[in-house]
Amino acid sequence: MKPLLILCLAALTATFTHAQVSLDQDAFGDKLGGWTKRDKQAAEYRLSGADYRTYKPEVTPTPDGGLFASLRIDHIRGWLSSDDHAVLEITISAKGEIESAQSTIALQGRSITTDLIRSGTNAGQQLVGVDRAVQIGTDLIADLSAKMLREKIVEAGRVSYPAVLRHNYNLLFQAIRVVPPPPAPADPAAPADPAAPADPAAPADPATPTDPATPTDPAAPAQPAPPAPKPAPPLEIKTQGATPQTQLKKP
Repeated sequence: MKPLLILCLAALTATFTHAQVSLDQDAFGDKLGGWTKRDKQAAEYRLSGADYRTYKPEVTPTPDGGLFASLRIDHIRGWLSSDDHAVLEITISAKGEIESAQSTIALQGRSITTDLIRSGTNAGQQLVGVDRAVQIGTDLIADLSAKMLREKIVEAGRVSYPAVLRHNYNLLFQAIRVVPPPPAPADPAAPADPAAPADPAAPADPATPTDPATPTDPAAPAQPAPPAPKPAPPLEIKTQGATPQTQLKKP
């Protein structure tokens, strides 16, 4: 049960520790003049002598943590004509890089769709960051312009559609935001690192001699007792006349 809980916590931690990518729609709208039209859902502006309307992008998350943005751009043709419509679709990776782009233009019953443009289509070409976004945008507009040229489109506002799409593409790229992931929480299952106990099997360091035990002095042997002194010889008293004389008898 405990290993299963640890695995679940690890998976949950991995889910919330990747970078968070988002699209700053307010910053994007401000570059177009502000979301002031169509109930504050669109921005209108003039570019290349024609009027256009860009709606707030529809943004959905991708399974890998990135974003898919769909942007609608109208060519405002006037009261007596139907507007033209274009859709710009961009896929953003979890790192905040543009992975692919595609566009479709509807011109009164005619539809022009570009190829799905990805980075690194040439052999050995691997671009990242700004270079990757620039290459995708360039290839997208080149493909769209070539297909519109084959349709023999001559109206000024329609001929400028590729430039308008590139304008929105650049501003959308500048509105991508990447927030660094929060620091991963400490693993509750990991015990604190105690001080490493000494290895009882490790040999002693030969460079550090150990002090041997100081031997105790054995008890000193008892000194033999001195011999007992010889008894004094007895005194022999001889009587010579009236005066007694004392004579020491030799042993």
